Amino acid sequence: MPSLWKRITFSAASVLCVLSAVLLVVALSTERWVTGRILCKTGVEIVNASHPEMDQFIGDIYYGLFQGGKAKKCGLGRRRSKIYIFPKLVRTLNGGLHMMVILFLLVAVGFALVSLSFCIYNARKVPYQSIKGPKGLYLWNCIAALFGALGVLCFLAAVRHHRLTERVANYRENLFVLVVLDDSLDWSFWLGVGSIATHFAICGVVAMSRIKMPKPEPKKPEEPTISALDLLY
Repeated sequence: MPSLWKRITFSAASVLCVLSAVLLVVALSTERWVTGRILCKTGVEIVNASHPEMDQFIGDIYYGLFQGGKAKKCGLGRRRSKIYIFPKLVRTLNGGLHMMVILFLLVAVGFALVSLSFCIYNARKVPYQSIKGPKGLYLWNCIAALFGALGVLCFLAAVRHHRLTERVANYRENLFVLVVLDDSLDWSFWLGVGSIATHFAICGVVAMSRIKMPKPEPKKPEEPTISALDLLY
C-alpha cells in the first residue's frame, strides 16, 4: 500500500490527466481555433468605396477543425453562412495536413487516458515493474505532450504558410472575392496548448511523489525513577 503522500500526489496527477483529456476534447469539438476579419473585395471594387466606406464591406469569420461560420458584407447587408470542413471543403485545403492535426490530437487524448490509468494504479498499489511506476508516467506524458505539440504546430503551419483562412473564406464563393484582413488564434487553439502544459505539470507532480515525508516518531514512555527512599520500603 503506498504512503499517504504518494496517494495524494498520484490522485492530483489523475485529476490533471482528466483535465488534459477534457481540454483536448473541447478543443477538437469547438469552432474557435481561428477568428478573423474578411473584406469583400468585389463589392469594394464595384462601388469604388473610399476608406470611410470600407467598414460596410468588412465581415468576420471563425472556424475550427470540423466546422465554423462567416458573415460577409458585400453591399447587400450582413449575410451569415455555416462552414463545414468535411466532406468537401477539406479537399480544397491541404487535406493531409489537416488530417494529421486531428490524428495527432486524438493520439494525445489516448495517451492522456493511458497516463490516467497508471496514476490510478500507482495511487492504489506499489508497482513491481519500473515501467508501471513514475518512469512509465514520465514516458506516457512526454508522448502525449509530443503528439499534442505536433498537432498544434501542424495547424499553425496550415494557417500561416498554407493560407488556410483565405481558402476557407472563399470556398463556394462564385461571385465575390473575399480578402482576409487579419486572423488570430482563438481560445480553442489555446486549449490545446494548455493541454500540453498540463502534461509537464503532471510530470512535476509525479516527481513530487518521490519526496519522502518525515514520519512522526512515537513518544517513548517515561521510565519511572526509583529513589533511595523507595528502595528502603
